[in-house]
This record gives sequence, structure tokens and C-alpha cells, in this order.
Amino acid sequence: MPVTSQHVTGFVVGLGVAAAGFYFYKMNQKQVDTWLESQGIHIPGASASDYSAMTLEELVRQKETFQDLIAEREYAAEQKPAAKKPRRKGVRASTKTRQPKAVATA
Repeated sequence: MPVTSQHVTGFVVGLGVAAAGFYFYKMNQKQVDTWLESQGIHIPGASASDYSAMTLEELVRQKETFQDLIAEREYAAEQKPAAKKPRRKGVRASTKTRQPKAVATA
């Protein structure tokens, strides 16, 4: 299927609409994020910049998220050393001895 001028036009129009939508979102980001939050859609990082403006409920939710992340990282840190097997000193990994290669003479 060859690419026609209609394909190119559709791509350019779609790209323009997406850029315009992103521009308008950035211009009204606080209002849009507030509306989405009221609809039950949580956007990560949307309100993380200004903790003093958060309500008590939002602060408690953020605190619980941080506590969960800390617990996950502590658990992962405890599991890392247990996964590695300690090697004994003086023991070679391979017990085979290498034989010199025979050199063919012509």
C-alpha cells in the first residue's frame, strides 16, 4: 500500500491537533488536574510540588505512599545480600588443569 498525500495530510493534522491539545493542557494544567482528581483519577506527580497547599487527607495519602516505598526498598536491600553465595578463599572455580596444546610441525 503506497503512502499517499492523504496519509501525509492526516499525519500532519493529527500532529497539529496533538500539539495544540498539549499546549492548552499546559496552559490550564492546575484546573485540569483538579478536575481529574475530583473525578477520581489520580495523576502521579501532579500535586507533589507544593506540600503546604495539600489538604490533610492528601498529606496522609502521600505519607502512606512514601512509607510503602521505603518498606519495599528496605525489603529489596535485605534480599540482595542473601541472594549472593559466598565464595571460599583459595578455591578455584574450575578444578580442571589445562593441557598444553600440541603444536603440529610440518
